[in-house]
Amino acid sequence: MSSIINASQLEELLNTGADVLICDCRFDLTKPTAGREAYQLAHIPGAIYVDLDHDLSGAKNGQNGRHPLPSPEAWAKTRQRLGIDSKTHVVAYDNHGSVYAARLWWMLRASGHNLIHVLDGGLDSWHGTIGTVPRQPNPLKEIPGTSHFQDLVLVQEMVSNLTADTPKIVLDARAADRFHGENETLDPVGGHIPRALNRPFKENLIAGKFKPADLLYKEFVLLLGQKKANQVIHSCGSGVTACHNLLAMETAGLSGSKLYAGSWSEWCSDSSRPVEK
Repeated sequence: MSSIINASQLEELLNTGADVLICDCRFDLTKPTAGREAYQLAHIPGAIYVDLDHDLSGAKNGQNGRHPLPSPEAWAKTRQRLGIDSKTHVVAYDNHGSVYAARLWWMLRASGHNLIHVLDGGLDSWHGTIGTVPRQPNPLKEIPGTSHFQDLVLVQEMVSNLTADTPKIVLDARAADRFHGENETLDPVGGHIPRALNRPFKENLIAGKFKPADLLYKEFVLLLGQKKANQVIHSCGSGVTACHNLLAMETAGLSGSKLYAGSWSEWCSDSSRPVEK
């Protein structure tokens, strides 16, 4: 089953009366309150707001990146507060090419929840009525089952990968200039993990929507060469846009790659780790 849904399919799904939880994931890294403010003005009717900083990230300690994953226990409590149990069909959207929606998609999938779709094209693709009254989540009575994130790579494995006999490919989703250590405005050090390849997440899109699956397949296979999907580790600045490349590969039928959630912001926090520009 595809993880992407278009606006017409979402409308049809809602018209069936299905129990769907729509999550508005809009966010702005340079102005963290912008997404919630935009949601309060206009959103898909019935949507709740899911905040990257408060709902989809854990506590920062200066060494674990800008958007560290929450602990399994904290994530279970967040799912309880948002009203997401094992039967909830979640549809996530944003207005930034689906990067923040993809973060929610990955976190749910990696914790065992498969009823999750990303709205292709985000809010701009929605031509139905627009809601203006914010909706509060409907919390679950009990905390859902706690499970560790699957397909997750920690920094120790990233360090070991540098000297492995058959290293995995690290695929960096940042824009080319930041990957090359130029125009770095979010992290204190510019550059990338040695030997990483660059696949800016925007290359997955045409006019704000995902490219056709067959085209994504061709592009990723050309980039990865003989490497299989399960030999790929996704990275970016803080573990957000990396999820977009993961979703694009999944859409292309290339399943099995993993996420280095700490990404560059965690890697560069330790000066002993090598940097390439």
